[in-house]
Amino acid sequence: MVIFGENDFYMVSFQPKDLTTPKLHGYLLSAVAPRPIAFASTIDENGNPNLSPFSFFNVFSANPPILIFSPARRVRDNTTKHTLENVEVVKEVVINVVNFDIVQQMSLSSTEYPEGVNEFEKAGLTMLQSDRVKPFRVAESPIQLECKVNDIVKLGTEGGAGNLIVCEVLKLHLAEDIIDENGSINQEKLDLVARAGGSYYSRAKDGFFEIPKPLKTLGIGVDNLPESIKESTILTGNDLGMLANVESLPTQDDVKHFINDALKNHPDLITMTEDEKHRKAQNYLSYGDVDSAWKLLLS
Repeated sequence: MVIFGENDFYMVSFQPKDLTTPKLHGYLLSAVAPRPIAFASTIDENGNPNLSPFSFFNVFSANPPILIFSPARRVRDNTTKHTLENVEVVKEVVINVVNFDIVQQMSLSSTEYPEGVNEFEKAGLTMLQSDRVKPFRVAESPIQLECKVNDIVKLGTEGGAGNLIVCEVLKLHLAEDIIDENGSINQEKLDLVARAGGSYYSRAKDGFFEIPKPLKTLGIGVDNLPESIKESTILTGNDLGMLANVESLPTQDDVKHFINDALKNHPDLITMTEDEKHRKAQNYLSYGDVDSAWKLLLS
C-alpha cells in the first residue's frame, strides 16, 4: 500500500498482487458500478433449466448483435457455476433484463441451489418457451434476448477468474408497455436495476438525467471559456462542461434582452458581484438552462 501526499490527492494505492482475491474482488465490484444484470437462462444436456444473474455483463456490438457476460469461477473454492457448465454443452442462452418488479426474485435465484434444482420455481418466475433456442425465457422480464453462444473465453484457472460468454442475439422480445409512440424503449417504464458492490443495487428510474451528446454539436470547449469562468471558485467541472458544450456564445443583443427582462423581477442583478453571478448561473445550469447561464455570465 502506498499513501501519496498533498500533490497526489491523498490516494491510497495498491498493486493487485498485494491484495487477497476477495479484497480485490470487493474493490473492483464497488469501483465499477452500477453494472447491468444479465439474468441468464440455460439448460443442461438433460434439458434441466437453470437461471442465474450475472453483473459482469454488457452489449458490445449491434452488427452483429453481441452481448458478453461472465460467470466467474467462485472466489472461495475455485469451482465453476452451472451456467458456465451448461453453455459449454448446450451453446444457447436467454438473457433476460432485470427491472425493479422482479429484483427480489432475481436475487433469490442467485442462491446456490444444488445441481438440477429449478431456479424458476424457487424464485416464483414463469418459464416461457423460446422461439429460436432451447433455454426458457423469464416471462416476467420486460426484455428477453434469445442468443446462441459464439465463443467462451476463459480468462484464468484460479478462483475469481472470468469466463467471457460471447452471445449473438437471434431474437428480441420487448414488452409492449415499455415501447413509446416512436417505437423506442421508454427507460422510465422499463425501470431497470443495476448491481453495485456488497449488497447494493441502483434503480435506474430514480437516477436518470440527460446530457446532450457532444456528437450533435461542436462544443467550443473548456479551453475557449473566458478566464474568469475557467478560474471560478464557484463553478464546478461539470458546470464548465455544460458551458463548453455550446457551438457559439449568445450575442450582445441577446444578452441585453435577457438582462432587461430579468431586471423586471430581479433588480439586484445589476449590482451582483462576479461570485454572485456565478452562483446564479450555476442555479440555471442545475435546471439545464445553459442559455440563461451564459447570458448572465456575459452581462
